[in-house]
Amino acid sequence: MNEHELAAARVTELVDQINTHRRAYYEGNTVLISDAEYDALLHELEALEAKFPELITGDSPTQTVGGSANVAFSPVTHLERMMSLDNAFSAEELRAWATKMGDAKFLCELKIDGLAINLRYENGNLVSAATRGDGVVGEDVTANVLTIKSIPRKLTGEGIPPVVEVRGEIFFGLDDFAKLNESLVADGKQPFANPRNSASGSLRQKDPKVTATRPLRMLVHGIGAWQNAPLANQSEIYGLLASWGLPTSNRVRVVDTIDEVIAYIDEFQAQRHSLEHEIDGVVVKVDSLNEQRELGFTSRAPRWAIAYKYPPEQVNTKLLDIRVSVGRTGRATPYAVVEPVKVAGSVIEFATLHNQDVVKAKGVLIGDTIVIRKAGDVIPEILGPVIELRTGAERAFVMPKNCPDCGAELRSMAEGDIDLRCPNSESCPAQLRERVAHIGSRGVLDIEALGEVTAVELCKDLLKSESELFALTMDQLLTVNYFKKKDGTPAEVAIKLLKNLEDAKTRPLWRILVALNIRHVGPVAARSLASHFGSIDAIFAASESELSQVDGVGAILAQSLKEWILVDWHQRIVQRWRECGVALATEGFTGPGNTEGVFSGMTIVVTGTLVEMTREQAEEAIIERGGKASGSVSKNTSFVVAGPGAGSKLAKAETLGIEVIDEAEFIKRLG
Repeated sequence: MNEHELAAARVTELVDQINTHRRAYYEGNTVLISDAEYDALLHELEALEAKFPELITGDSPTQTVGGSANVAFSPVTHLERMMSLDNAFSAEELRAWATKMGDAKFLCELKIDGLAINLRYENGNLVSAATRGDGVVGEDVTANVLTIKSIPRKLTGEGIPPVVEVRGEIFFGLDDFAKLNESLVADGKQPFANPRNSASGSLRQKDPKVTATRPLRMLVHGIGAWQNAPLANQSEIYGLLASWGLPTSNRVRVVDTIDEVIAYIDEFQAQRHSLEHEIDGVVVKVDSLNEQRELGFTSRAPRWAIAYKYPPEQVNTKLLDIRVSVGRTGRATPYAVVEPVKVAGSVIEFATLHNQDVVKAKGVLIGDTIVIRKAGDVIPEILGPVIELRTGAERAFVMPKNCPDCGAELRSMAEGDIDLRCPNSESCPAQLRERVAHIGSRGVLDIEALGEVTAVELCKDLLKSESELFALTMDQLLTVNYFKKKDGTPAEVAIKLLKNLEDAKTRPLWRILVALNIRHVGPVAARSLASHFGSIDAIFAASESELSQVDGVGAILAQSLKEWILVDWHQRIVQRWRECGVALATEGFTGPGNTEGVFSGMTIVVTGTLVEMTREQAEEAIIERGGKASGSVSKNTSFVVAGPGAGSKLAKAETLGIEVIDEAEFIKRLG
């Protein structure tokens, strides 16, 4: 076959594939492939059609919009066609588009990942609501839309035209989505994989009473049919829509340059996970309506608008297996082994499933095609299966009865504990390995050379307990190939490890507390205990009642701490570390509340992402200067340090009228 014949065959294949996925998305509320995979197929088709324009057909996805109207709903013809948007995936593509727009001002708005809707008002009254469909004919969902509280049945205010179409997006707020899934699981039903599918399915219910039970919301983003609109700019349209009682976004911004557009994109990418709804990008429009008319349309999209798509955080992949790992506290945690897939900038091969109840609730089977996401830097999460792609060869996961590392029988360790744990805490190889790795981690003793790989090598033959960690010698390390070169001399990792361990002996007391792997004792509680008692000995000597009264501790943690102290091999850890020179007391401690500094008596909250320091470093700096580093905002908060991505804590601070400063101001106040 020659190049043209190969291209023709591939175009036919691509048109069929893309249209299949469109029908699943727009008509079946199902995502068979990820957005990134869909975009890649569409880009390939566009490139082939650009090179061989004679291959363009009428049913090509590059010439059409969306799917078609579902026969379950009556068809509604839009007064004006609902177009799609072209996409940009990089700043370079966005700048290339902006160059074609001349000296235009740009309107920026968030691209909500929801369901497009068209509302028709006649003389101010809502007469029909329709889905996008194929852009010309959509599905009549009026009865269901009337159950959505944020959509007015009658417009109020000035300048309402006889006939107008309003375009917007139907969606679930993330909190509402979580509650909906909880209720579905409680009723023994399959939860929704993502908010977009759930919104689409909820709006397409045959019985409006079912839709009425779903807390759907809407934000409008434009006008379809309105002859001779007496306005000059898109931004003015939004102001007018709001004056009529329609819900509009408060995050719309008009800017003068493409650099400001890119800054807006970056700003909300940092805040992406603290918003009330899911977004998958930013929509950029030329603000002037006259300029919009001059620029016009292609066959499927306006030339004056473009959607900048964020890197995908949700993709489809294959669930190859479900295995069980045992952590430092003995908890047996199922985890998914998935077909490697790139998401949010990194390749994912594993994802946590928390416990056997979560596996059941998510409804996943080994062999399923699953939806997986990775929000920012968090652990990858499986959202659910793509049931439509099941073949019948899938199988259910069965939780093992015994620890996969030491063979001890897994069991619940406390009444009401849904997790199964390995009771062999002292000798289980997996637990020891994880505890040692934990000791070296950044949020604990920050031992650079003691990562997971090093922990594995140490626990093979050298360490029988973490009590021996600070007593390690070079002679011991050189008995393990990992720690020596081919000529038998120490490897760099061995030299660095011993130096790092020596430095770690003088870490702040709270870090030593966290390193002991006491259940429930994390950085916040450890800081409170260290600042109140000043030494390990004083903490261990305190009664359960005295411990529980310390700010941030409480009864459960106090009980856990006292139970830990009573275990013989735990006491040996503390004693051996003491013998090795680990600092188990705060030098110069004068009693709780006596630390002097610029933040004495202040309660300070750090939220968002900092640039010059980590949040942990910022909190340590607060404590060192006499302040309290709190994890929650209240009326007693002195001020909040907010970096990019600050979410609910920042919002609460603003509501309470609490001072909010940025990182630069915080560094100034450190002195």
